[in-house]
Amino acid sequence: MSADEGTRTYDVVIVGGGHNGLVAAAYLARAGRSVLVLERLDRTGGAAVSTRPFAGVDARLSRYSYLVSLLPRKIVQDLGLDFRVRARTISSYTPVERDGRPTGLLVGGGERRTREAFARLTGSDREYRAWQRFYGMTGRVAERVFPTLTGPLPTREELRDAIDDEDAWRTLFEEPIGVAVEERFTDDLVRGVVLTDALIGTFADAHDPTLQQNRCFLYHVIGGGTGDWDVPVGGMGALTDALAAAAREAGAVIATGHEVVRIDTDGRTAEVTHRTADGEGVAAARHVLVNASPRELAALTGDTPPAPAEGAQLKVNMLLKRLPRLRDSSVDPREAFAGTFHIAEGYGQLAAAYAQAAAGELPAAPPSEIYCHSLTDPTILGPDLAAQGYQTLTLFGLHTPARLFERDNRDNNAVREELLKSTLAQLDAHLAEPLADCLATDADGRPCLEAKTPLDLDRDLGLPGGNIFHRALSWPYAQDGTGRWGVETRHANVLLCGAGAVRGGGVSGVPGHNAAMAVLEAG
Repeated sequence: MSADEGTRTYDVVIVGGGHNGLVAAAYLARAGRSVLVLERLDRTGGAAVSTRPFAGVDARLSRYSYLVSLLPRKIVQDLGLDFRVRARTISSYTPVERDGRPTGLLVGGGERRTREAFARLTGSDREYRAWQRFYGMTGRVAERVFPTLTGPLPTREELRDAIDDEDAWRTLFEEPIGVAVEERFTDDLVRGVVLTDALIGTFADAHDPTLQQNRCFLYHVIGGGTGDWDVPVGGMGALTDALAAAAREAGAVIATGHEVVRIDTDGRTAEVTHRTADGEGVAAARHVLVNASPRELAALTGDTPPAPAEGAQLKVNMLLKRLPRLRDSSVDPREAFAGTFHIAEGYGQLAAAYAQAAAGELPAAPPSEIYCHSLTDPTILGPDLAAQGYQTLTLFGLHTPARLFERDNRDNNAVREELLKSTLAQLDAHLAEPLADCLATDADGRPCLEAKTPLDLDRDLGLPGGNIFHRALSWPYAQDGTGRWGVETRHANVLLCGAGAVRGGGVSGVPGHNAAMAVLEAG
């Protein structure tokens, strides 16, 4: 973008070129609005990117966000995106040792196999029947709630009426999710597998009275109206590349390397000051959409900052020469790692890890979940790697809040290294060979493994406290101050279209869509 373009007046200036900002840009440009997207980094995509993190290795990994569930098909179709997802054949595998022998729970591969897996683990059909009833209930909720995400916010009563199931409403919206888990399931491992969806990126106990764990659970089970989590073909960057192409094709201007430093607005017009390596510029606009966190929004507008947010996860990307063999020899590693591979996520283990982290200690047995993208979508690997049987592994660790890593800034990442070692030890306990023996090496002979803490995500991507949702997730209905679309701010012509918007979080495009609809409604 030239200096002359930098002083132009646009209908809309979008701060941040993550996937939500690109969704908004594409919708608005297609509707005939003049749109400028200003992105601080040298690339678009935000956390939804594919990169080659290992020197000299032709593997394009989804470096931060990695699975798709909440992206409405409507957005893909409306924008004509060249983007596909593939379903995983296995939902999950959870290894455990019982009575001195390695075993586990494989969910997926057909109803018969799943029922038999529950019976082998628990000794009866009881837990499987409870599983069917519980996820039948969440499936019915998903069918009713998911379509509301791209419309104006319903009221609480409207959403309750749409769900039309008082038991489901009480279970998901009124009581801590731990109540339902403990009432409906008896096996500790099964309870833990159910609870994990309430804890992804959310530091909370099963019985947290704020119900933030319930909100996290809800968003993890409503995606697509089914709750399925699919693999993005080509990696997550395939989505944001398609969105950027759609926005540009519709006429939006996308300027990378442009850091926005201030937004001045009188509620009718606004000026957006941005900085590049060559100096500062100003773009004027009728509307400004902020595809960044509420913390960043407050900093840009001079408003009172929100309460600090905090992430609580460890993200590890790996490339393997081969998948490791399992101690549970009844399960093929190609199935076990194709879905979500749960580690140290029994119900009691999750409670213990939370209690230890809340007391300021690293969990003794850090819980995590792992999956192998390349089993479902080998296109992210170069032909030579694929031919040799290389595979990727993505690990997402739970219950490691940002506060635990504060001394890393002074102590050469000692906490990260300690946590990584103990997390991988939990995995090794269920393997028939050490994971280290399976790791590929890069061009410099280093193991193909990188770990990101919440502090890394704050520094690299501007996620407040490393929180992947920008702040605690919200209920998907209107409350005081949420506005008509859930993207409104106290400034009439400044909208929040990032993950911190109402109905934000995850790779969904929903806040971007809803901010665009709010602008178009305003005329």
